[in-house]
Amino acid sequence: MNKLSFFFIFFFLFSTHCYSQFTPSIHNYTLAEYKAGNQNWDITRANDGKVYVANNSGLLEYDGLVWKFHQLPNKTIVRSVLSVNNIVYTGSYEEFGYWKRNEFGFLKYYSLSDTILDIISPNEEIWEIVNFDDKIIFRSFSNIYVYDFETVRQLHTNSVIISCNVINDNLYISTLNEGVFLLKDKDLELFYFNELLKDTKIISVSNYGGKLLLMTSLKGSFFLDEHNLKPTNFEINEQIKLHQLNHFSVLSNGDMVFGTIKDGVFLSDKNGNLKYHISKENGLLNNTVLAQSIDSTDNLWLGLDNGIAHIQLSSSNYFFNDVSGKLGAVYDIVEFKDTIYIGTNTGLFLLDEFDKLQFVEGSQGQVWDLKIIDDELFCGHNEGTFLVNKKTINFISRYTGGYTIRKVPEKENTYIQGTYSGLVKFEKIDGKWEVKHLGKTTIPSKSLVFENANTAWVAHATKGIYRVIFDKNYDSVTSIIDYREKGIHSDYNVRLYNIKNAICFKTNEGWQKYEPIIDSITPYNLLNDKLGKGSYIISGVSKDLFALKDKSGYIKFKSFSDDEDRLFLNDRSLKNRYIIGYENMSTIRDSVYALSLDNGFMMINNTFANTTNLYRPNIESIAVNGVSISLSNIYKEGVRFNFNENIAIELTSSKSTNYFLEYNIPETDDIWYKIEGSTVEFSNLIDGEYTFAFRINDNSGKVSPVTSIKIDVLPPWYRDTIGFVLYNLLAAMIVVIFYTMHNRKVAKEQHLIKIKYQKEQEKLLREKTLENEKQMVQLKNESLQNEIKLKSKQLANNAMALVKKNETLQDIKNELQVNKDGFSNYYSYKKLVKKLDNSIVLKDEWEVFENNFSQVHDEFFEILKAKHSSLKPKDLKMCAYIKMNLSSKEIAPLMNISVRGVETHRYRLKKKLDLENDISLVDYLLNIKN
Repeated sequence: MNKLSFFFIFFFLFSTHCYSQFTPSIHNYTLAEYKAGNQNWDITRANDGKVYVANNSGLLEYDGLVWKFHQLPNKTIVRSVLSVNNIVYTGSYEEFGYWKRNEFGFLKYYSLSDTILDIISPNEEIWEIVNFDDKIIFRSFSNIYVYDFETVRQLHTNSVIISCNVINDNLYISTLNEGVFLLKDKDLELFYFNELLKDTKIISVSNYGGKLLLMTSLKGSFFLDEHNLKPTNFEINEQIKLHQLNHFSVLSNGDMVFGTIKDGVFLSDKNGNLKYHISKENGLLNNTVLAQSIDSTDNLWLGLDNGIAHIQLSSSNYFFNDVSGKLGAVYDIVEFKDTIYIGTNTGLFLLDEFDKLQFVEGSQGQVWDLKIIDDELFCGHNEGTFLVNKKTINFISRYTGGYTIRKVPEKENTYIQGTYSGLVKFEKIDGKWEVKHLGKTTIPSKSLVFENANTAWVAHATKGIYRVIFDKNYDSVTSIIDYREKGIHSDYNVRLYNIKNAICFKTNEGWQKYEPIIDSITPYNLLNDKLGKGSYIISGVSKDLFALKDKSGYIKFKSFSDDEDRLFLNDRSLKNRYIIGYENMSTIRDSVYALSLDNGFMMINNTFANTTNLYRPNIESIAVNGVSISLSNIYKEGVRFNFNENIAIELTSSKSTNYFLEYNIPETDDIWYKIEGSTVEFSNLIDGEYTFAFRINDNSGKVSPVTSIKIDVLPPWYRDTIGFVLYNLLAAMIVVIFYTMHNRKVAKEQHLIKIKYQKEQEKLLREKTLENEKQMVQLKNESLQNEIKLKSKQLANNAMALVKKNETLQDIKNELQVNKDGFSNYYSYKKLVKKLDNSIVLKDEWEVFENNFSQVHDEFFEILKAKHSSLKPKDLKMCAYIKMNLSSKEIAPLMNISVRGVETHRYRLKKKLDLENDISLVDYLLNIKN
């Protein structure tokens, strides 16, 4: 049985009318996502799975991950599009042609209308493209253009052409006023005309059980059987006439899809009975359907007046959406007595027999929990707990915040509820519920599970985990133990579960469980490995089956008996609709579940396992340093590029849905890395050969076959053949240069040695000459010293002779003075004495002495006069005599003074020379220098 039919049978179990508010999954693409014009006039899906859209601004391309935009050379609007064998044909204003991928993987446009410029009508627009009899048919309002892959020919009618449809190898061409034509050979042949169809837009002609089904824009639908035209009795007729039909399609199971101008899309069964209606009220971006296309999996693509929509008609899961916002965030759902009840943050709602949402009066406020107990519907509410009877409520507890209620093990008709203010007991006695607060604790008890008959675990609404012991009759709490310090990794927002009689905790750090033997909470590695640390259960655990939300935000149905996913919900539109922290999967009946969402819920039929196929990814384009390279033979020959270049590889797997791409380089590691988007870039690769492997992942762990290409990263030139040649040349040059330099060095060293030897010889000669000169100078000095000594001795002898002479003359003078009376002539006496005096103090003799002294001591007087300018000639004489080492007694006659006078003069001389008392005058004069 078809999945879709089965699910509708399920819906019909609830009421005699269809669930028109239930819709399949709708994914809207806004202008902000595809970044082109707002209006989308036509849609087609290629064999490779890519979707192409005729857009106000150009051609859109979608590979399941990324939208691309292509413009015509004249940048005009694109009205129609069709993909045949992965060649994309488009029609626009006064232009039509096709797009084909070049060797670099990019679409390139080729014009066909350029070949018939002489016959194409002015202001003509191509509104439809059809593949018929190995030809491509381009339709405008006034002409048909037939392209046989060699030439283009034109067919003309006198009426406005509305549509073209291929049925059983025939092409039916519907006109506004002249009826329906068939294309026969190279001409148009009238097939059927009826006044009833005059001025009627025939949107579609299709096969219906051997008859032709004509769908009109405003007059409904008609059967044409053997040229007899009669209206159908389809229930959907009134809807399509009222809302102006614009497009019509038939699914593989016979169900029919009607796209309208005014009110979105209607889907009926093959008998024309309405199944559901999709419009802006329950999910579409707007109500004007400009284009519609059914793909190979019976999913529907819509081109809207402002956006694009993808509707998963083939899914067994359906949504109830409340676009009005009245419903709010859904926390719990239950089916009770053939009625669906929905607990939300705004109150309690139900769905009536017409699928209309109705509010249960008096229930306004937060609903936490819906539970069927003893054939009664309990509603845990912000204001307390009440029983629900159809559309009325009856409060049985005013303890606020009825989070969750659990049956007491091994005790009939007794339940414990967690509330804002602690634990409350519900017990049915004589058909009436009695309520009692158990005291002891006022902990806000968000979650509650039983360990055994008298022991339960309670999770605080925000932080904390507690073990509660009840008395035998559950009339009170005997003890409450805080387990925050007993091994719990994180006590914030703890989720509690009883899984196969084990108390389990899902914390922010992963799964843990209670070990009663050691009375402590320990890591639960089994669940951490099986479910994942970031995953948590959002449903009850029954019959070994449960719903799990993983760390990526996807929902899985799993079993503890194996690792296989029973059902995987990878609809990306769900992620933004979860009630974070309060995700809930309610069991409606066997294999049918309801997932709580914001402003609605999702109905899930777990009977049908995932059958989505994952196809290996294709390489769309490759660019090296931003320059595209040819894709010819890339899988066989691979790609080569330089080590310092970057490579960008764009991938696609258009036939897959709700997936992401991964890559692996086996030569580096075994890790598969997620690709953000459809393009992956590699840089700074070390030279060598690599295998780049790519695959699809559907978020559940299921992966596609791998696509691989070889990559050869060339070494840098200095490690390539050129480099080695250069190295050898450089080595040879170095050897030559080294040899040359060595020879030059040896020659230079020999030259330097020769020069050094010559210099050493010259130095030795100079030293020998200098030594000889020194010896000569020394001999000369010695001779001069000897001469000085000799002259000094002669000078001293002369001085002594002068002294002796003066002494002798003085003695004679003294003797004459004694005997002066003996002279007869006094005049003669005086004359003689005067001669004696002149001889004793003879100036010429002193000058001779001074001259001789200067020759011997040539610098003495100059130095003495320079250093002591105050010395008088008499002082200089005294210094000269002292220099000659004469005693005071010897100096006295020369100075013609007494010995005492000499001593006095010496003393005064010492003062004039500024000599200290401890300095010898003789030593100073003997050693005086400049």
